[in-house]
Amino acid sequence: MKFELNKDLIAQIQDWVETENREALITFSTQVHWADIAEILDELHYDDAKFFFELLEEDIAADILKELEEDVRERLLSELSSKEIAEHLDNLDSDDAADVIAHLSEEQKEEVLSQVEDIDQASDIVDLLSYGEDTAGGLMAKELIHVYKSWSLLRCVREMRKQAEEVEHVYTIYVVDENEVLCGTMSLKRLLLSSERTLVSEIFNEKVISVKASTSKEDVAITMQKYDLVALPVVDELNRLIGRVTIDDAVDVLTEEAEKDYQMASGISENIESSDNVGVLTRARLPWLLIGLLGGILGAQIMGYFDIEKNAQLALFAPLIAAMGGNVGVQSSAIIVQGLAGNTLGHITLSKRLTKELFVALINGGVCSAIIFAVSFFMKDNLAFAQTISIALLCVIVFAALFGTLIPLSLNKYKIDPALATGPFITTANDVFGLCIYFYIAQWLLLT
Repeated sequence: MKFELNKDLIAQIQDWVETENREALITFSTQVHWADIAEILDELHYDDAKFFFELLEEDIAADILKELEEDVRERLLSELSSKEIAEHLDNLDSDDAADVIAHLSEEQKEEVLSQVEDIDQASDIVDLLSYGEDTAGGLMAKELIHVYKSWSLLRCVREMRKQAEEVEHVYTIYVVDENEVLCGTMSLKRLLLSSERTLVSEIFNEKVISVKASTSKEDVAITMQKYDLVALPVVDELNRLIGRVTIDDAVDVLTEEAEKDYQMASGISENIESSDNVGVLTRARLPWLLIGLLGGILGAQIMGYFDIEKNAQLALFAPLIAAMGGNVGVQSSAIIVQGLAGNTLGHITLSKRLTKELFVALINGGVCSAIIFAVSFFMKDNLAFAQTISIALLCVIVFAALFGTLIPLSLNKYKIDPALATGPFITTANDVFGLCIYFYIAQWLLLT
């Protein structure tokens, strides 16, 4: 049965909490997936969520803890003792455990880690916390299956059984040499079909795709997507195997990046949720609104600068010119940003990219200009006016297309997120420049 979060379910949970019906809550928690429980807790009032959370079994509570919204998780952690947090960490993979305590103070981290019973787990968490959260090292888990290429398959199976106790999902068997350098992977099929006396070095596959610990998490996700990998090994600067990134983490990265790019394209300057408070929402949205306001003021100044009293009907088409310039610019920049995000632009030179966009703009602009020529001539019965409007629109579309292509490429060159180019910035810039082009052409063709 598919889980569906709705008002009736939330109301039922709240009723169980208010009546302290522990038996009903515990029974419910055994019937649904822990990720669904996390979603429910995010929707409850904090006190209700805390009451429900404290009833859960340790292993379920640990899994839920890693899935909660950051503000809910941090508040829960602030009310747990170091010992209680450590017990939850013992039930998590190293990467999830590191994520859970990443935002604690250094003093709290040390105290919690000192309470972790599994010394190897504590060591792995400390190691992961040393990497940047936006890198492969910060994304990876230490739990994996690895064998030495000098081993026989008989010993290989015996050692793998020991390692598998700490690994929830065995996606790949990694092969290393005596220095822990990653050499390749081994197929389970070949392992099962080969003789026990066969050496790993005789049957392993030397072709393996890996990333350095310093690789950005976006590049990790792109690599996994490109090669259809469910797990990607992570190596250090000496190519020694130190961890792996699994597909669930890659999906989280892709989702996070898509949300961030969408928010930037919508004019939101930081990662926010609809549940955030008024101050956070205002801080994220106001800067771009002020940019849009400044663009509107500049547009008004431009209209005031040009003497259009002799032909006031030009003002009728100013909104259309500005809107078309903004729309074309957003289209062009969105295509470039998408290509940069997916690493699909290849090695096409800037001149070729601009030339291609120029031809597209000329075709689209030609069609739109022909339509606006017919409409404006029909409305005003003035050939010179219709020619002015259509020529101006064509020029604005061409400019906006080239500008929308050039800006994200330039931002990317200087290591600035090109998604900024698809938001109000590109729209406002094209509005202002579009109006300048429009009135200069009108002044040249119509007002002189």
